[in-house]
Amino acid sequence: MQEDFLHYVWKFKKISIQNLKTTSGESILIQDVGMHNLNSGPDFFNAKLTIHNQLWAGNVEVHVKSSDWYLHNHELDAAYDNVILHVVWVHDTEIYRKDNTVIPTLELKDYVHRDVLSNYNMLFTKNNKWINCENDFAGVDHFIFENWMERLYFERLEGKSVLIKSLMEASKNDWEAVLFLMLAKNFGLKVNGEAFLSIAGSFDFSVLRKSQSQIKSLEALLFGQAGLLETNFENPYYIDLKKEYQFLKQKFQLDNKAVISVQFFRLRPLNFPTIRLSQLANLYFQHKNLFSKLMEVNTLEAYYELFQTKTSVFWNTHFTFLKESKPSNKIISKSFIDLLLINTILPIKFYYAQQKGEEVNETIIHIVSEIAAEKNNVIDAFSNLKKLTRGALHSQALLQLKTTYCDKNKCLNCAIGNKIISTN
Repeated sequence: MQEDFLHYVWKFKKISIQNLKTTSGESILIQDVGMHNLNSGPDFFNAKLTIHNQLWAGNVEVHVKSSDWYLHNHELDAAYDNVILHVVWVHDTEIYRKDNTVIPTLELKDYVHRDVLSNYNMLFTKNNKWINCENDFAGVDHFIFENWMERLYFERLEGKSVLIKSLMEASKNDWEAVLFLMLAKNFGLKVNGEAFLSIAGSFDFSVLRKSQSQIKSLEALLFGQAGLLETNFENPYYIDLKKEYQFLKQKFQLDNKAVISVQFFRLRPLNFPTIRLSQLANLYFQHKNLFSKLMEVNTLEAYYELFQTKTSVFWNTHFTFLKESKPSNKIISKSFIDLLLINTILPIKFYYAQQKGEEVNETIIHIVSEIAAEKNNVIDAFSNLKKLTRGALHSQALLQLKTTYCDKNKCLNCAIGNKIISTN
């Protein structure tokens, strides 16, 4: 038995509320279960109960056993002086107030609905299940499932807003600078994300603004700060970049000592840092006010058009500075743009609208629903349980569900878990 389940039972009145009695036989009428407190102190604030024909207003504390009161040292904490009812699964000892009167106790085990208890026990019986509800996941009501997916997606956006907020504070509210930092991080993907973020953060964004008129300057800035211009390769493109970087380094007093080294190991050539940095440089060469353009766009196709960017000509026949390769145009793919939208553009659009007091939720839902779902082990496992129909909205929501709820056994805080437990 988990205390969280008892919170759920009390909060949603999953008990036979008629003829409730304390362990001493006094009648209990619930007028208000109180406000669920998720911080320290009693579990429910400001409950209203009639106990033995006397109206009480105060707090409710919930435990598996009555003796947990003393185990948690509540008798020493003044925050618990106003508890009017002790709700427990098993009553194994009396609890006293400071004036030596007994705190009324409700023992739940005789009042919880049998279906609720049975469903709860079934849900939390592992039996090597991937998630607790995998046997019932596919049968969840469509309306409940879709609403919960949307809530989870915006919960995930809220989580991503934490980094955006910290970057905003550090940049003194420069939206263009924050966009560049976030884009750089995501151009680096998982392997080079932190390295690319450190590159973008190693100089003031004003340096990039002053270098945007020439692609050579932008590439020299990014490659140089990444530490990729520190050897002696005998090709004109490399030599030009190195000369340009030395000029920029002196002009802007650049320093890259704190930059994290980029990695090539275990990356597909198209994801090599050389290719991604050139694409990022070309993106900013094409668009001088990228943030305002991205915030104005409201369709997926318009985003695809805006990100139609490729590398500089040199990279058509190279993946690194040293070795020549088979010719190919290294254009940013739609799948890569999808990742940028999921991890950078839509989170920033969401946070920007919040700061301006604007409503863009429906627009974001429409766009993310059109983006193809990510492919990974978690999404594949969910797809085996239930067909996913709303693209990246479902995949992002399910990633949030798995990491925040399923993995932590927080089924009682999940709309799907709640529905399963409540089913007759």
